[in-house]
Amino acid sequence: MDEVIPATLAGQRIDRVVSMVTGSSRAEVADLVAAGKVTIDGQVVTSRSRRVAEGQRVMADLDELLAAAGRAMVGEPDVGVNVVYVDDDLIVIDKPPGLVVHPGSGNLDGTLVQGLVARYPEIAAVGDPERPGIVHRLDKGTSGLLLVARSQPAYVALSAQLKAHEVERRYLALVWGELDALNGMIDAPIGRSAREPTRMTVSAKGKEARTRYEVIATYHDPVDVSLLECRLETGRTHQIRVHLRAIDHPVVGDVRYGGSKPSFPVDRPWLHAAALRLSHPVTGEAMVFDSPLPADLRDGLDQLR
Repeated sequence: MDEVIPATLAGQRIDRVVSMVTGSSRAEVADLVAAGKVTIDGQVVTSRSRRVAEGQRVMADLDELLAAAGRAMVGEPDVGVNVVYVDDDLIVIDKPPGLVVHPGSGNLDGTLVQGLVARYPEIAAVGDPERPGIVHRLDKGTSGLLLVARSQPAYVALSAQLKAHEVERRYLALVWGELDALNGMIDAPIGRSAREPTRMTVSAKGKEARTRYEVIATYHDPVDVSLLECRLETGRTHQIRVHLRAIDHPVVGDVRYGGSKPSFPVDRPWLHAAALRLSHPVTGEAMVFDSPLPADLRDGLDQLR
């Protein structure tokens, strides 16, 4: 972690700031402070209750936490993994909502990766040891298709395809309101929010991000919502959710980005990774995968007219 304190966090305790930015628990941050792993303007922090000031540079060495995650990288056969395709190099998963993809601060076990390691132990040596085999992610609340590399050559090739925008990723999203245009592209950089560091936002200081969308259907009863197909041209954290919020059409059920309303309650963001199109990372064969809507999203859609 390497962050400059914005005005909105001035006066906050250092343990709260580090916890918010990294997603670590306050107890984990306290251990980091005790170990001398947190600094302010280059000086080691000795008290977790120390207050920060605007403009100060806070750094936290997370290697210890990540090492803990790595030590926890053992197979967990109880973690459900819905494999829709597998060969010696590639695994395609249909992820259920509520499942975290890989270990990290606050989620050291019970993740998709640990379920995969139980079934395919060789992926523990593929790619990043903290998230073996993972070349892209889905948010915890998002369901649908996810690519996993089973071999190192596949990991390199898939990472290159994603970077070159050669993997087509299509999502279905139910959003609030009726869009003015039936299709378009949202081209707006995304970065971390200065007000709430655990959220992402459109920011001139962010990284380039582009999302194409097409309106599939619009409903007016019992609420005004639209069903969109979204295609990612980049892969930023929370990209679809942030972009749709930015054009005032947040994803239905998305508590974090303003899409949760009592008039149409949904237990999670109405967002599903519905289709993937790619070249096989080793053979080059054209591959297409589709995932049907899970029951909770389908039931919500059935209520609309």
